[in-house]
Amino acid sequence: MPNRLAHETSPYLLQHADNPVDWRPWSDEAFEEARSRGVPVLLSVGYSSCHWCHVMAHESFEDAETAEYLNAHFVSVKVDREERPDVDAVYMEAVQAATGQGGWPMTVFLTPEAEPFYFGTYFPPRPRPGMPSFRQVLEGVRAAWSDRRDEVRDVAGKIVRDLAERTGIALGSGAPQPPGAEDMAAALMGLTREFDAVRGGFGGAPKFPPSMALEFLLRHYARTGSEGALQMVQSTCEAMARGGIYDQLGGGFARYSVDAEWIVPHFEKMLYDNALLCRVYAHLWRATGSDLARRVALETADFLVREMRTEQGGFASALDADSDDGTGRHVEGAYYVWTPEQLREVLGEADAEQAAAYFGVTEEGTFDSDISRCRGGGASVLQLPDGAPPADAARLASVRERLLAARERRERPGRDDKIVAAWNGLAIAALAETGAYFDRPDLVEAATGAADLLVRLHMDTGGRLARTSLGGAVGGHAGVLEDYADVAEGFLALAAVSGEGVWVDFAGLLLDTVLHHFAAEDGTLFDTADDAEALIRRPQDPTDNAAPSGWTAAAGALLSYAAVSGSSRHREAAERALVVVRALGGRVPRFIGWGLAVAEALLDGPREVAVVGPDDDPGTRALHRAALLATAPGAVIAVGAPGSDEVPLLEGRVLLEGRPAAYVCRHFTCDAPTDDVAALTARLGG
Repeated sequence: MPNRLAHETSPYLLQHADNPVDWRPWSDEAFEEARSRGVPVLLSVGYSSCHWCHVMAHESFEDAETAEYLNAHFVSVKVDREERPDVDAVYMEAVQAATGQGGWPMTVFLTPEAEPFYFGTYFPPRPRPGMPSFRQVLEGVRAAWSDRRDEVRDVAGKIVRDLAERTGIALGSGAPQPPGAEDMAAALMGLTREFDAVRGGFGGAPKFPPSMALEFLLRHYARTGSEGALQMVQSTCEAMARGGIYDQLGGGFARYSVDAEWIVPHFEKMLYDNALLCRVYAHLWRATGSDLARRVALETADFLVREMRTEQGGFASALDADSDDGTGRHVEGAYYVWTPEQLREVLGEADAEQAAAYFGVTEEGTFDSDISRCRGGGASVLQLPDGAPPADAARLASVRERLLAARERRERPGRDDKIVAAWNGLAIAALAETGAYFDRPDLVEAATGAADLLVRLHMDTGGRLARTSLGGAVGGHAGVLEDYADVAEGFLALAAVSGEGVWVDFAGLLLDTVLHHFAAEDGTLFDTADDAEALIRRPQDPTDNAAPSGWTAAAGALLSYAAVSGSSRHREAAERALVVVRALGGRVPRFIGWGLAVAEALLDGPREVAVVGPDDDPGTRALHRAALLATAPGAVIAVGAPGSDEVPLLEGRVLLEGRPAAYVCRHFTCDAPTDDVAALTARLGG
């Protein structure tokens, strides 16, 4: 019989609606139940494409005896971390502080006042060396709560006080300055020290796509001409594109590589990763003309539209890592890996031999489906180990088509159809720019469709955002800072490409909400609004995780909006928010890459480009395209007909002796207009 999750809109929660555990969503009612019964709360946090979340669910939450024990002695609360990043953030900080590590599923035991006192992640059904079973944990927590409740409450209170002392990021007194050129140089040096010069990327295994750091390096190269910065981007992008982390048949990137060589991925595909990487590769092509970057940007964009777009026009959150391997078992990577025999079945002997050599498929294999590690299990993740272009491109194209068609007949991984506002904002920006660069109006149309959905369904007339929707029904959870920031970023990118000023207006509405409800008097930014549900603390984190932090994303959107609107209030807020980059950029550049990228835009101006001319004039289109292809960091672009006042940047701009013209400005102080595409490109880089 379904439990209390049956009426939720989160696909992750709905996956647990038929568990024998009497799950409840995060709510006041759940904690009131715990108080009335005098029992602790089990908080379990995960997300729909989390492999180990599924494992623990099958092992423990679907087990009748475990569920009976839980229901008798606990109130069980299940949270989708993608739907409630605020709840996830505050308790993950507690887990990491207590254990030195974190991850999902996250397992936390709370008092009825929501104060945490015992922490963990995955617990197995039977004890392992150094790891108790989940039943042992439950019994231990129950005993402590029954026999030493006052001691448990004291521990929980101390944890909450310690967390409170860790919050409240201060930017200092007086007039602290945003980062300067010397801070960018220090950040570059820090990234250089951590760069893997042999295999690309930063650090060792597991290795994550460093999207935000790559954006910083591209902007730094554009501003300074640093060949070292560009080389790190090129090496990393080539290594990822040739590796197993990239889907060599269908396009798109997996979440991360379990090894340092980018060979074996953790196979889930996330919307935010693919949106960010699509933009990185498009920007790399813009800077260098790389054929590889062009191919990967377009293949990733096509993957997003083909496999992630929902019926409502938005983009789904994720594709699972697991699927049926053909024997009835759901295992990680089954949809993507190949054996030599499988190649022969699809391609025949001759083409299979060529495909195996080209994609690195061996008899030993590179992937063990039971443990997702490079130990050899007979199956291989497709990669391009030598990187050499094929001698017969047409034959290779045929091989790809046949393998992709055969793969389509396998059971597909599950898709989390939940629309997350922030991640759709990232996708809007990526698809709009990629479509504009490569003359793909269908991609711009897809970006516009997602933007329309966000305005129609997620956004109210007062500029407040709902974080999620599913199947056209809006979720009940308020947007957090990253939602406002990333959606505003997407709207501004779409405005620059389409010339439709209404997207600037919508971005301004969202950013006004940021200033009214997320910003403190000293310019620091909180992840939740001042009128959001009160948790044990108000989350606040300027560092990047899998996507740009809400703090630095807001700084970037505020800076761009200030450039297109002329608002000194928004620019000052952006500068104030960027002060934190000065403190962190030289110390942890990998974890504040987007803040560094925004700081590069601030150092460059950012440049404001107004293109004026009739929509159907080839001269207008040529100047607009030259502006879009400019590499000037964070350049802001507006295009419109003469006399247009839709966007403040266009006000007062006139034709040049009757011809379309482009104005390049900083702080609304402009150079002489030009009607020459080459001259415009020279002013902006490209």
